[in-house]
Amino acid sequence: MVPPGDGEAAPRPERRRARPLPCPLCRRDVPARDLIDSALRLEPEVTALVAANAPGWQPTQGLCADCARRFSSALGYLRSHVPRLLATGHAILPTPVRLGASERYRGRGVTIAFLDSGFYAHPDLVEPKDRIARYIDVTRSGSRRSDLETPDASSWHGMMTSVVACGNGRLSDGLYRGLASEARLVLVKCGSARRIAHDDIRRGLEWVLRERKRYGIRVVNVSCGGDYEASYLTDGLSQAAEEATRNGILVCAAVGNLGHAPRHPVLPPASAPSVLTVGGLDDKNRLTPSGYDLYHSSYGPTVDGLQKPEVIAPGIWVAAPILPGTTTAAQAALILRLHVAPDADLRPIIRSHPAVDPDLDAAAGLDTALLRELVHAKIKGHNLVTAAYKHVDGTSFAAPIVSSVAAQMFEANPALTPQEAKLMLVRTARRVPQAEVDRQGWGVVDPEAAVAAAAAARPKPERRRLPRLAAALLGRRV
Repeated sequence: MVPPGDGEAAPRPERRRARPLPCPLCRRDVPARDLIDSALRLEPEVTALVAANAPGWQPTQGLCADCARRFSSALGYLRSHVPRLLATGHAILPTPVRLGASERYRGRGVTIAFLDSGFYAHPDLVEPKDRIARYIDVTRSGSRRSDLETPDASSWHGMMTSVVACGNGRLSDGLYRGLASEARLVLVKCGSARRIAHDDIRRGLEWVLRERKRYGIRVVNVSCGGDYEASYLTDGLSQAAEEATRNGILVCAAVGNLGHAPRHPVLPPASAPSVLTVGGLDDKNRLTPSGYDLYHSSYGPTVDGLQKPEVIAPGIWVAAPILPGTTTAAQAALILRLHVAPDADLRPIIRSHPAVDPDLDAAAGLDTALLRELVHAKIKGHNLVTAAYKHVDGTSFAAPIVSSVAAQMFEANPALTPQEAKLMLVRTARRVPQAEVDRQGWGVVDPEAAVAAAAAARPKPERRRLPRLAAALLGRRV
Protein backbone atom coordinates (compact mmCIF):
# COMPACT_ATOMS: atom_id res chain seq x y z
CA MET A 1 0.00 0.00 0.00
CA VAL A 2 1.32 3.44 -0.87
CA PRO A 3 0.89 5.92 2.00
CA PRO A 4 -1.10 9.09 1.29
CA GLY A 5 1.15 11.82 -0.03
CA ASP A 6 3.55 9.34 -1.68
CA GLY A 7 2.03 9.43 -5.12
CA GLU A 8 -1.65 8.67 -4.44
CA ALA A 9 -4.41 10.95 -3.20
CA ALA A 10 -6.15 10.02 0.01
CA PRO A 11 -9.56 8.43 -0.56
CA ARG A 12 -12.48 10.83 -0.11
CA PRO A 13 -14.77 10.05 2.82
CA GLU A 14 -18.21 8.86 1.76
CA ARG A 15 -20.93 11.50 2.03
CA ARG A 16 -23.63 10.39 4.34
CA ARG A 17 -27.11 10.93 3.08
CA ALA A 18 -29.38 12.83 5.42
CA ARG A 19 -31.75 10.53 7.19
CA PRO A 20 -35.35 10.94 5.95
CA LEU A 21 -37.83 12.44 8.35
CA PRO A 22 -41.62 12.09 8.43
CA CYS A 23 -43.60 14.99 7.03
CA PRO A 24 -45.49 16.46 10.02
CA LEU A 25 -48.70 16.53 7.98
CA CYS A 26 -48.88 13.29 5.97
CA ARG A 27 -46.26 11.31 7.98
CA ARG A 28 -44.47 10.05 4.85
CA ASP A 29 -40.66 9.95 5.00
CA VAL A 30 -38.84 12.57 2.92
CA PRO A 31 -35.32 14.06 3.05
CA ALA A 32 -35.03 16.58 5.90
CA ARG A 33 -33.74 19.31 3.57
CA ASP A 34 -36.79 18.93 1.32
CA LEU A 35 -39.11 19.48 4.30
CA ILE A 36 -37.59 22.87 5.04
CA ASP A 37 -37.19 23.90 1.38
CA SER A 38 -40.88 23.21 0.68
CA ALA A 39 -41.95 25.26 3.71
CA LEU A 40 -39.75 28.21 2.73
CA ARG A 41 -41.35 28.35 -0.73
CA LEU A 42 -44.92 28.66 0.63
CA GLU A 43 -46.91 31.83 0.09
CA PRO A 44 -47.89 33.49 3.37
CA GLU A 45 -51.58 32.66 2.72
CA VAL A 46 -50.72 28.99 2.16
CA THR A 47 -48.68 28.97 5.37
CA ALA A 48 -51.70 30.41 7.20
CA LEU A 49 -53.99 27.75 5.67
CA VAL A 50 -51.63 24.97 6.80
CA ALA A 51 -51.45 26.41 10.32
CA ALA A 52 -55.26 26.69 10.49
CA ASN A 53 -55.66 23.02 9.55
CA ALA A 54 -52.77 21.64 11.60
CA PRO A 55 -52.93 23.06 15.14
CA GLY A 56 -49.45 23.36 16.61
CA TRP A 57 -47.65 23.25 13.24
CA GLN A 58 -44.83 25.74 12.73
CA PRO A 59 -43.10 26.57 9.40
CA THR A 60 -39.80 25.55 11.00
CA GLN A 61 -41.11 21.96 11.08
CA GLY A 62 -41.41 22.00 7.32
CA LEU A 63 -43.68 19.87 5.12
CA CYS A 64 -43.21 17.68 2.09
CA ALA A 65 -43.52 18.96 -1.48
CA ASP A 66 -46.71 16.94 -2.03
CA CYS A 67 -48.46 18.53 0.97
CA ALA A 68 -47.23 21.98 -0.09
CA ARG A 69 -48.71 21.46 -3.56
CA ARG A 70 -52.01 20.18 -2.18
CA PHE A 71 -52.40 23.15 0.15
CA SER A 72 -51.56 25.56 -2.67
CA SER A 73 -54.23 23.94 -4.85
CA ALA A 74 -56.73 24.07 -1.97
CA LEU A 75 -56.08 27.78 -1.52
CA GLY A 76 -56.68 28.38 -5.22
CA TYR A 77 -60.07 26.61 -5.00
CA LEU A 78 -61.10 28.43 -1.85
CA ARG A 79 -59.99 31.94 -2.77
CA SER A 80 -63.08 32.69 -4.85
CA HIS A 81 -65.41 31.06 -2.31
CA VAL A 82 -64.01 32.03 1.08
CA PRO A 83 -66.52 34.84 1.76
CA ARG A 84 -69.40 32.43 1.13
CA LEU A 85 -67.64 29.57 2.91
CA LEU A 86 -67.35 31.69 6.05
CA ALA A 87 -70.84 33.21 5.78
CA THR A 88 -72.00 30.88 8.53
CA GLY A 89 -70.26 30.00 11.74
CA HIS A 90 -70.03 26.35 10.72
CA ALA A 91 -67.98 26.24 7.52
CA ILE A 92 -67.58 22.84 5.83
CA LEU A 93 -64.76 22.26 3.37
CA PRO A 94 -65.71 21.01 -0.13
CA THR A 95 -64.88 17.40 -0.97
CA PRO A 96 -62.59 18.18 -3.96
CA VAL A 97 -60.44 20.32 -1.67
CA ARG A 98 -60.36 17.80 1.17
CA LEU A 99 -59.21 14.98 -1.11
CA GLY A 100 -56.94 17.04 -3.38
CA ALA A 101 -58.89 15.97 -6.47
CA SER A 102 -57.92 16.97 -9.99
CA GLU A 103 -59.87 19.85 -11.56
CA ARG A 104 -59.26 18.42 -15.02
CA TYR A 105 -61.59 15.41 -14.80
CA ARG A 106 -65.29 15.67 -13.93
CA GLY A 107 -66.78 12.40 -15.15
CA ARG A 108 -67.47 13.60 -18.69
CA GLY A 109 -68.85 10.86 -20.91
CA VAL A 110 -69.46 8.54 -17.94
CA THR A 111 -72.82 7.45 -16.50
CA ILE A 112 -73.23 6.49 -12.84
CA ALA A 113 -76.29 4.54 -11.71
CA PHE A 114 -77.53 5.09 -8.15
CA LEU A 115 -79.58 2.54 -6.22
CA ASP A 116 -81.40 4.12 -3.29
CA SER A 117 -84.69 4.69 -1.47
CA GLY A 118 -85.79 7.66 -3.54
CA PHE A 119 -84.59 10.68 -5.50
CA TYR A 120 -85.31 14.28 -6.40
CA ALA A 121 -84.37 16.33 -9.46
CA HIS A 122 -82.16 18.74 -7.53
CA PRO A 123 -80.91 21.90 -9.28
CA ASP A 124 -77.32 20.69 -8.82
CA LEU A 125 -78.19 17.82 -11.18
CA VAL A 126 -80.52 19.43 -13.72
CA GLU A 127 -79.41 23.07 -14.06
CA PRO A 128 -78.24 24.49 -16.37
CA LYS A 129 -78.13 21.08 -18.09
CA ASP A 130 -80.31 18.13 -17.13
CA ARG A 131 -77.90 15.21 -16.61
CA ILE A 132 -80.46 12.66 -15.38
CA ALA A 133 -80.61 10.14 -18.23
CA ARG A 134 -83.27 7.89 -16.69
CA TYR A 135 -85.35 7.35 -13.56
CA ILE A 136 -86.96 4.00 -12.70
CA ASP A 137 -88.77 2.62 -9.66
CA VAL A 138 -88.27 -1.16 -9.61
CA THR A 139 -90.78 -1.60 -6.79
CA ARG A 140 -93.78 -0.56 -8.91
CA SER A 141 -94.82 -0.21 -12.52
CA GLY A 142 -95.63 3.07 -14.16
CA SER A 143 -92.90 5.22 -12.64
CA ARG A 144 -92.27 8.45 -14.56
CA ARG A 145 -89.55 11.07 -14.72
CA SER A 146 -92.08 13.61 -13.43
CA ASP A 147 -92.03 11.71 -10.11
CA LEU A 148 -88.70 13.40 -9.44
CA GLU A 149 -90.28 16.84 -9.40
CA THR A 150 -92.26 16.29 -6.19
CA PRO A 151 -90.31 15.77 -2.95
CA ASP A 152 -91.56 13.15 -0.51
CA ALA A 153 -90.32 11.46 2.66
CA SER A 154 -88.24 8.98 0.65
CA SER A 155 -86.58 11.47 -1.70
CA TRP A 156 -83.89 12.92 0.51
CA HIS A 157 -81.39 10.03 0.85
CA GLY A 158 -80.93 9.26 -2.84
CA MET A 159 -80.96 12.98 -3.65
CA MET A 160 -78.07 13.48 -1.23
CA THR A 161 -75.99 10.51 -2.43
CA SER A 162 -76.38 11.45 -6.11
CA VAL A 163 -75.57 15.12 -5.50
CA VAL A 164 -72.56 14.29 -3.30
CA ALA A 165 -71.11 12.40 -6.27
CA CYS A 166 -72.37 14.37 -9.26
CA GLY A 167 -73.74 17.73 -8.10
CA ASN A 168 -72.31 20.78 -9.83
CA GLY A 169 -72.81 23.07 -6.82
CA ARG A 170 -75.49 25.11 -8.58
CA LEU A 171 -76.98 26.35 -5.29
CA SER A 172 -73.54 27.17 -3.83
CA ASP A 173 -72.02 28.98 -6.83
CA GLY A 174 -69.92 25.89 -7.55
CA LEU A 175 -68.43 25.53 -4.08
CA TYR A 176 -70.05 22.25 -2.99
CA ARG A 177 -69.70 20.21 -6.16
CA GLY A 178 -69.04 16.52 -6.52
CA LEU A 179 -65.94 15.14 -8.20
CA ALA A 180 -68.05 13.84 -11.11
CA SER A 181 -69.93 17.11 -11.62
CA GLU A 182 -70.39 16.54 -15.36
CA ALA A 183 -71.29 12.84 -15.33
CA ARG A 184 -74.72 11.58 -16.38
CA LEU A 185 -76.95 9.79 -13.89
CA VAL A 186 -79.39 6.91 -13.90
CA LEU A 187 -81.54 6.88 -10.74
CA VAL A 188 -82.97 3.54 -9.62
CA LYS A 189 -85.47 3.61 -6.74
CA CYS A 190 -85.38 0.34 -4.80
CA GLY A 191 -87.57 1.03 -1.78
CA SER A 192 -88.69 3.78 0.57
CA ALA A 193 -87.47 5.64 3.63
CA ARG A 194 -89.05 2.90 5.76
CA ARG A 195 -87.36 -0.08 4.11
CA ILE A 196 -85.28 -1.22 1.18
CA ALA A 197 -85.72 -4.96 0.67
CA HIS A 198 -82.85 -7.32 -0.14
CA ASP A 199 -84.46 -8.61 -3.31
CA ASP A 200 -85.41 -5.11 -4.50
CA ILE A 201 -81.73 -4.12 -4.48
CA ARG A 202 -81.08 -7.25 -6.54
CA ARG A 203 -83.83 -6.23 -8.97
CA GLY A 204 -82.27 -2.79 -9.23
CA LEU A 205 -78.86 -4.24 -10.07
CA GLU A 206 -80.40 -6.60 -12.62
CA TRP A 207 -82.17 -3.63 -14.28
CA VAL A 208 -78.86 -1.74 -14.46
CA LEU A 209 -77.24 -4.81 -16.00
CA ARG A 210 -79.90 -5.04 -18.71
CA GLU A 211 -79.77 -1.33 -19.53
CA ARG A 212 -76.04 -0.72 -19.15
CA LYS A 213 -75.30 -0.37 -22.87
CA ARG A 214 -78.28 1.86 -23.56
CA TYR A 215 -77.18 4.44 -21.01
CA GLY A 216 -73.43 3.83 -20.99
CA ILE A 217 -73.36 2.86 -17.30
CA ARG A 218 -69.80 2.32 -16.03
CA VAL A 219 -70.33 2.72 -12.27
CA VAL A 220 -73.18 1.78 -9.95
CA ASN A 221 -73.37 3.26 -6.45
CA VAL A 222 -75.22 1.29 -3.78
CA SER A 223 -75.72 3.29 -0.59
CA CYS A 224 -78.03 0.71 0.94
CA GLY A 225 -77.61 -2.85 2.17
CA GLY A 226 -79.48 -6.12 2.17
CA ASP A 227 -81.50 -7.63 5.00
CA TYR A 228 -79.11 -10.37 6.09
CA GLU A 229 -75.59 -11.79 5.82
CA ALA A 230 -75.17 -14.33 3.04
CA SER A 231 -72.47 -16.11 1.08
CA TYR A 232 -71.86 -14.63 -2.35
CA LEU A 233 -71.91 -18.20 -3.69
CA THR A 234 -75.65 -18.57 -3.07
CA ASP A 235 -77.02 -15.04 -2.56
CA GLY A 236 -78.87 -13.59 -5.54
CA LEU A 237 -77.98 -9.97 -4.70
CA SER A 238 -74.28 -10.77 -4.46
CA GLN A 239 -74.45 -12.75 -7.69
CA ALA A 240 -76.04 -9.77 -9.44
CA ALA A 241 -73.14 -7.59 -8.27
CA GLU A 242 -70.60 -10.14 -9.54
CA GLU A 243 -72.41 -10.30 -12.88
CA ALA A 244 -72.32 -6.50 -13.16
CA THR A 245 -68.56 -6.53 -12.65
CA ARG A 246 -68.09 -9.18 -15.32
CA ASN A 247 -70.05 -6.96 -17.70
CA GLY A 248 -67.91 -3.86 -17.27
CA ILE A 249 -69.59 -2.08 -14.35
CA LEU A 250 -67.71 -1.09 -11.20
CA VAL A 251 -69.99 -1.62 -8.19
CA CYS A 252 -69.25 0.72 -5.26
CA ALA A 253 -71.13 -0.12 -2.06
CA ALA A 254 -71.32 1.44 1.39
CA VAL A 255 -70.07 -0.93 4.09
CA GLY A 256 -72.53 0.21 6.80
CA ASN A 257 -72.30 2.15 10.06
CA LEU A 258 -72.11 -0.47 12.81
CA GLY A 259 -68.41 -0.27 13.63
CA HIS A 260 -69.17 0.87 17.19
CA ALA A 261 -71.39 -2.17 17.87
CA PRO A 262 -70.27 -5.61 19.15
CA ARG A 263 -71.40 -7.09 15.83
CA HIS A 264 -70.59 -5.15 12.68
CA PRO A 265 -71.70 -7.39 9.80
CA VAL A 266 -71.01 -6.51 6.18
CA LEU A 267 -74.19 -7.18 4.22
CA PRO A 268 -74.69 -7.85 0.50
CA PRO A 269 -73.87 -6.44 -1.94
CA ALA A 270 -70.93 -4.89 -0.01
CA SER A 271 -69.79 -8.39 0.99
CA ALA A 272 -69.37 -9.61 -2.61
CA PRO A 273 -65.73 -10.17 -3.69
CA SER A 274 -65.65 -7.95 -6.78
CA VAL A 275 -67.51 -5.04 -5.17
CA LEU A 276 -65.43 -2.03 -4.13
CA THR A 277 -66.64 -1.67 -0.55
CA VAL A 278 -66.25 1.75 1.06
CA GLY A 279 -65.89 2.67 4.73
CA GLY A 280 -65.81 6.08 6.37
CA LEU A 281 -63.05 8.54 7.24
CA ASP A 282 -63.33 11.27 9.88
CA ASP A 283 -60.93 13.96 8.68
CA LYS A 284 -62.17 16.44 11.31
CA ASN A 285 -63.14 18.79 8.45
CA ARG A 286 -59.44 19.58 8.03
CA LEU A 287 -56.89 19.27 5.25
CA THR A 288 -54.14 17.56 7.24
CA PRO A 289 -53.81 13.76 7.04
CA SER A 290 -52.05 13.74 10.41
CA GLY A 291 -55.38 14.48 12.08
CA TYR A 292 -57.32 11.69 10.37
CA ASP A 293 -59.45 9.26 12.35
CA LEU A 294 -61.85 6.49 11.37
CA TYR A 295 -65.62 6.73 11.19
CA HIS A 296 -67.59 3.97 12.93
CA SER A 297 -67.99 1.91 9.75
CA SER A 298 -68.90 -1.76 9.70
CA TYR A 299 -66.07 -4.08 8.76
CA GLY A 300 -65.35 -7.72 8.00
CA PRO A 301 -64.61 -10.52 7.77
CA THR A 302 -67.67 -11.49 5.77
CA VAL A 303 -69.32 -14.89 6.04
CA ASP A 304 -67.01 -15.96 3.19
CA GLY A 305 -63.93 -14.80 5.09
CA LEU A 306 -63.33 -11.68 2.96
CA GLN A 307 -61.97 -8.56 4.65
CA LYS A 308 -64.05 -5.46 3.92
CA PRO A 309 -63.93 -2.50 3.31
CA GLU A 310 -61.16 -2.08 0.75
CA VAL A 311 -60.94 1.74 0.98
CA ILE A 312 -62.36 4.64 2.98
CA ALA A 313 -63.50 8.18 2.09
CA PRO A 314 -64.98 11.08 4.08
CA GLY A 315 -67.97 9.70 5.98
CA ILE A 316 -68.70 12.74 8.15
CA TRP A 317 -68.70 16.52 7.66
CA VAL A 318 -69.89 15.97 4.08
CA ALA A 319 -71.88 18.82 2.53
CA ALA A 320 -75.14 17.59 0.99
CA PRO A 321 -78.29 19.35 -0.24
CA ILE A 322 -81.40 19.99 1.81
CA LEU A 323 -84.51 18.66 0.09
CA PRO A 324 -86.24 21.69 -1.50
CA GLY A 325 -89.91 22.33 -0.80
CA THR A 326 -89.87 20.78 2.68
CA THR A 327 -90.29 22.09 6.22
CA THR A 328 -86.58 21.48 6.79
CA ALA A 329 -85.71 23.69 3.79
CA ALA A 330 -87.99 26.49 5.02
CA GLN A 331 -86.49 26.35 8.51
CA ALA A 332 -82.93 26.37 7.16
CA ALA A 333 -83.65 29.42 5.00
CA LEU A 334 -85.15 31.29 7.94
CA ILE A 335 -82.36 30.37 10.36
CA LEU A 336 -79.60 31.41 7.95
CA ARG A 337 -81.42 34.66 7.15
CA LEU A 338 -81.55 35.45 10.86
CA HIS A 339 -77.88 34.57 11.20
CA VAL A 340 -76.78 37.37 8.85
CA ALA A 341 -79.51 39.89 9.76
CA PRO A 342 -78.84 43.00 11.88
CA ASP A 343 -80.03 42.82 15.49
CA ALA A 344 -82.89 45.21 14.85
CA ASP A 345 -84.33 42.92 12.16
CA LEU A 346 -84.43 39.68 14.14
CA ARG A 347 -87.90 40.02 15.67
CA PRO A 348 -89.57 41.46 12.53
CA ILE A 349 -88.17 38.59 10.44
CA ILE A 350 -89.42 35.95 12.89
CA ARG A 351 -92.87 37.55 13.11
CA SER A 352 -93.15 37.78 9.32
CA HIS A 353 -92.53 34.01 9.05
CA PRO A 354 -94.99 32.46 11.51
CA ALA A 355 -95.28 28.68 11.92
CA VAL A 356 -92.01 27.99 10.08
CA ASP A 357 -90.13 27.14 13.28
CA PRO A 358 -92.15 26.84 16.53
CA ASP A 359 -89.05 27.47 18.67
CA LEU A 360 -88.38 30.77 16.95
CA ASP A 361 -92.03 31.77 17.23
CA ALA A 362 -91.92 31.17 20.98
CA ALA A 363 -88.64 33.07 21.35
CA ALA A 364 -89.61 36.17 19.37
CA GLY A 365 -89.93 38.28 22.51
CA LEU A 366 -86.55 37.33 24.00
CA ASP A 367 -83.57 39.62 24.39
CA THR A 368 -81.45 40.00 21.23
CA ALA A 369 -78.47 38.19 22.75
CA LEU A 370 -80.66 35.20 23.63
CA LEU A 371 -82.13 35.17 20.13
CA ARG A 372 -78.60 35.08 18.71
CA GLU A 373 -77.75 32.13 20.93
CA LEU A 374 -80.87 30.30 19.77
CA VAL A 375 -80.01 30.90 16.10
CA HIS A 376 -76.45 29.64 16.62
CA ALA A 377 -77.75 26.57 18.46
CA LYS A 378 -80.12 25.82 15.58
CA ILE A 379 -77.34 26.13 12.99
CA LYS A 380 -75.36 23.58 14.96
CA GLY A 381 -78.34 21.36 15.81
CA HIS A 382 -79.54 21.21 12.19
CA ASN A 383 -75.97 20.76 10.85
CA LEU A 384 -76.56 23.74 8.56
CA VAL A 385 -73.86 24.85 6.16
CA THR A 386 -75.90 27.27 4.03
CA ALA A 387 -79.60 27.75 3.43
CA ALA A 388 -79.40 25.01 0.78
CA TYR A 389 -76.89 22.54 2.30
CA LYS A 390 -76.26 20.72 5.54
CA HIS A 391 -73.47 18.39 6.59
CA VAL A 392 -74.26 14.70 6.86
CA ASP A 393 -72.53 11.53 7.95
CA GLY A 394 -72.57 7.82 7.13
CA THR A 395 -70.86 5.48 4.72
CA SER A 396 -73.85 6.16 2.46
CA PHE A 397 -71.98 9.34 1.54
CA ALA A 398 -68.46 7.90 1.51
CA ALA A 399 -69.44 5.43 -1.24
CA PRO A 400 -70.64 8.05 -3.78
CA ILE A 401 -67.40 9.99 -3.27
CA VAL A 402 -65.49 6.89 -4.38
CA SER A 403 -67.98 6.36 -7.23
CA SER A 404 -67.22 9.88 -8.43
CA VAL A 405 -63.47 9.18 -8.34
CA ALA A 406 -64.11 6.07 -10.44
CA ALA A 407 -66.04 8.20 -12.97
CA GLN A 408 -63.00 10.49 -13.24
CA MET A 409 -60.85 7.42 -13.88
CA PHE A 410 -63.13 6.11 -16.63
CA GLU A 411 -63.11 9.56 -18.22
CA ALA A 412 -59.31 9.53 -18.18
CA ASN A 413 -59.22 6.00 -19.60
CA PRO A 414 -62.47 4.64 -21.11
CA ALA A 415 -60.76 1.29 -21.80
CA LEU A 416 -60.30 0.62 -18.07
CA THR A 417 -62.03 -2.47 -16.70
CA PRO A 418 -63.81 -2.49 -13.31
CA GLN A 419 -61.16 -4.84 -11.96
CA GLU A 420 -58.36 -2.51 -13.07
CA ALA A 421 -60.10 0.53 -11.59
CA LYS A 422 -60.59 -1.20 -8.27
CA LEU A 423 -56.95 -2.29 -8.15
CA MET A 424 -55.76 1.24 -8.91
CA LEU A 425 -57.96 2.75 -6.22
CA VAL A 426 -56.61 0.23 -3.73
CA ARG A 427 -52.96 0.65 -4.72
CA THR A 428 -53.06 4.46 -4.61
CA ALA A 429 -54.96 4.71 -1.31
CA ARG A 430 -53.13 6.10 1.73
CA ARG A 431 -53.23 4.31 5.05
CA VAL A 432 -54.26 6.22 8.17
CA PRO A 433 -51.39 5.83 10.68
CA GLN A 434 -52.15 4.14 13.99
CA ALA A 435 -55.60 3.06 12.76
CA GLU A 436 -56.76 -0.55 12.57
CA VAL A 437 -56.09 -2.01 9.15
CA ASP A 438 -59.21 -4.20 9.36
CA ARG A 439 -61.39 -1.08 9.55
CA GLN A 440 -59.72 0.99 6.82
CA GLY A 441 -58.59 -1.59 4.26
CA TRP A 442 -55.88 -0.03 2.12
CA GLY A 443 -56.71 3.47 3.36
CA VAL A 444 -58.10 6.78 2.16
CA VAL A 445 -58.78 7.12 -1.55
CA ASP A 446 -56.40 9.47 -3.36
CA PRO A 447 -58.33 10.80 -6.38
CA GLU A 448 -55.38 12.52 -8.02
CA ALA A 449 -53.12 9.47 -7.79
CA ALA A 450 -55.90 7.09 -8.89
CA VAL A 451 -56.77 9.19 -11.95
CA ALA A 452 -53.08 9.53 -12.83
CA ALA A 453 -52.72 5.74 -12.66
CA ALA A 454 -55.77 5.32 -14.91
CA ALA A 455 -54.48 7.84 -17.45
CA ALA A 456 -51.02 6.23 -17.48
CA ALA A 457 -52.59 2.85 -18.24
CA ARG A 458 -54.17 4.14 -21.45
CA PRO A 459 -53.05 1.77 -24.21
CA LYS A 460 -50.72 3.37 -26.76
CA PRO A 461 -52.15 3.45 -30.29
CA GLU A 462 -50.64 0.69 -32.38
CA ARG A 463 -48.59 1.72 -35.35
CA ARG A 464 -50.53 0.65 -38.41
CA ARG A 465 -48.47 -1.45 -40.82
CA LEU A 466 -48.91 -0.89 -44.51
CA PRO A 467 -49.53 -3.82 -46.80
CA ARG A 468 -46.28 -5.10 -48.33
CA LEU A 469 -47.09 -3.94 -51.87
CA ALA A 470 -48.10 -0.42 -50.79
CA ALA A 471 -45.05 -0.15 -48.56
CA ALA A 472 -42.76 -1.26 -51.38
CA LEU A 473 -44.25 1.33 -53.73
CA LEU A 474 -43.61 4.01 -51.13
CA GLY A 475 -40.09 2.77 -50.55
CA ARG A 476 -40.70 1.81 -46.90
CA ARG A 477 -39.55 -1.23 -45.01
CA VAL A 478 -42.12 -3.74 -43.82
